[in-house]
Amino acid sequence: MKKKNITFDEFFEEHYQQRWPKLRAALLKDSQQVIRSTFNNTNIRNNDCIFNYPIYKDEDKGIFTQLDSNQLKKYYIMDPASIICAKSLEISESDFVLDMCAAPGGKTLILLESIKSGQLWCNEISQARRSKLKNVIQEYTPKEMREIVHIKGKDGIRYGLMHPNTFDKILLDAPCSGESHLLHSPKELEKWNIKRTKRLAKTQYALLCSAILACKSKGQILYSTCSISPFENDEVIKRALEKKGDSVELNLPILDLPGIEKTKYGYIFLPDNSQAGPIYFSRLSKK
Repeated sequence: MKKKNITFDEFFEEHYQQRWPKLRAALLKDSQQVIRSTFNNTNIRNNDCIFNYPIYKDEDKGIFTQLDSNQLKKYYIMDPASIICAKSLEISESDFVLDMCAAPGGKTLILLESIKSGQLWCNEISQARRSKLKNVIQEYTPKEMREIVHIKGKDGIRYGLMHPNTFDKILLDAPCSGESHLLHSPKELEKWNIKRTKRLAKTQYALLCSAILACKSKGQILYSTCSISPFENDEVIKRALEKKGDSVELNLPILDLPGIEKTKYGYIFLPDNSQAGPIYFSRLSKK
């Protein structure tokens, strides 16, 4: 007898068990976004916060057009869990940093704010997404800082071979299933199958292996996704530690935030528990 294909809900119910209905309902709601001041801009209200950032509300739409004295946009709207994720790479002023899958650019701005004498390579293989990334850099970044930003369009899987032992810090915000987006699109949800998440996990692992090769000794790699699939999160890190354990080790930041959940190999924010995310991340150190 042919084995029945497991459905989307069956797969995640198996993993999240009794929690799944509540989590599914939370994923279907509009995600909670916050207003983040870029490059130390101030004059922003600070009431009603998630992780100390002001919550973005409908009446704040005009904030998108606010410019500073250099005609740069002041505020970027993003998920607070993404902010915590990017900051967990702990960039130093002189670091040579690779943002391996950089678009749309919110995390890129956070990385760039900590760099003074180093460099930031922003890589995005998709031409359309790379164009959006360029616009974010132009619209938000002070002119003098753009000199240390280099936008690339390479296949991230090839970075390890092309630039071995090169970068102090690497952010790999990997392409993923993005189940929250799937739930908002019934047509796309119909296309889901377990092979999809397993296939993406293979690509994510290949990207992570590339990042490990491209990272300098004693450097750090932050791996992240917006997936809730265990195949694309902890299982990718587990495989890297099993296969590349002679090169890398787990080096998680110590975080104590509302709603954050510790997994075996990283952290995850899920919207039923934190009003943020979904965002998973883990940090590795190159031996």
